[in-house]
Amino acid sequence: MAISGEAGQGWTATGLRWHDGLPHLTATNGRRSHERVVSSGTRVSWLVTGPRRCGGVRTSGGHYPCPYRAVVEPGAKAAQCGPCQGADLGLALARDQILDDGRTYRLYLAWFGEGLLKVGLTAEQRGTARLLEQAALAFTFVARGPLPAVRRAELTVAQAGLARERLTARVKTTRWWALPGEAPRRQELLRLRAAVLRLLDGHAVELLPDGPLADHVELFGLAGDAPPAYREIAALNCGATVTGTLRTPVGRHLFIDTFTEDDATGDGQDPPLLLDTRLLTGWTLAPAEPGPPTGLELRLCRQPTETAAQDALF
Repeated sequence: MAISGEAGQGWTATGLRWHDGLPHLTATNGRRSHERVVSSGTRVSWLVTGPRRCGGVRTSGGHYPCPYRAVVEPGAKAAQCGPCQGADLGLALARDQILDDGRTYRLYLAWFGEGLLKVGLTAEQRGTARLLEQAALAFTFVARGPLPAVRRAELTVAQAGLARERLTARVKTTRWWALPGEAPRRQELLRLRAAVLRLLDGHAVELLPDGPLADHVELFGLAGDAPPAYREIAALNCGATVTGTLRTPVGRHLFIDTFTEDDATGDGQDPPLLLDTRLLTGWTLAPAEPGPPTGLELRLCRQPTETAAQDALF
């Protein structure tokens, strides 16, 4: 997969995954899988070629390509055909189609911005990978146990109005502007944890009252806030080029400082691009010539002014 302009043909993107605490761009050529660690300063020169095909299914045992090589919509974030969606255990879990799979799960509380709190569950064997992929800015684990018990605890917390079960990417990204300091983040999460522990007292889960609090704001490169303006990629199309220099990934999102017509360094003279890497899945990527990105559907996003009404921000 040509993430730095090196030679390589025919690699189809399968997404961005976090493991061992590091983000990896992943791809397949139909015979084997390939991945590269992504870090700030990585140069990318991608030519997007199609058609865009189903991304297949990823399990704990690895990635399995779609046996039908089904074509999917260019702008869809869920780049899977119907049969692969049906075989995806992660989707089945999210849709409550799995009652118990014998694994141990953890209940987490995640902070995505002031007043923006989420409750969820993840298989204990995945460690913190799910939180990293969701771009959780801070989080803590509060309970563990079998899936049915942890799922009931999750519903209890959500129904009590203490935290949400689901958040959209748009809601998360707009909160990256003007993040409070680490102390307020920590205090809000501690207050939520105390309330959740009281609520779950007596539930059939093992409570974790002393679970550590993790903070990812510095890891994601957001300690100085998000760029004051960026161009969000709304969709990729066949023939588009994505070129520039990556900043530190934020969950599954990439900020890309782009080249300009008279600049060969990609040092961010224009507002950076923001790419949800789920839009890459299923496209074949080949090396592109350095230069400005082309063929992209873009949405300009600007930091709200301090005088804007709070309700208008989101």
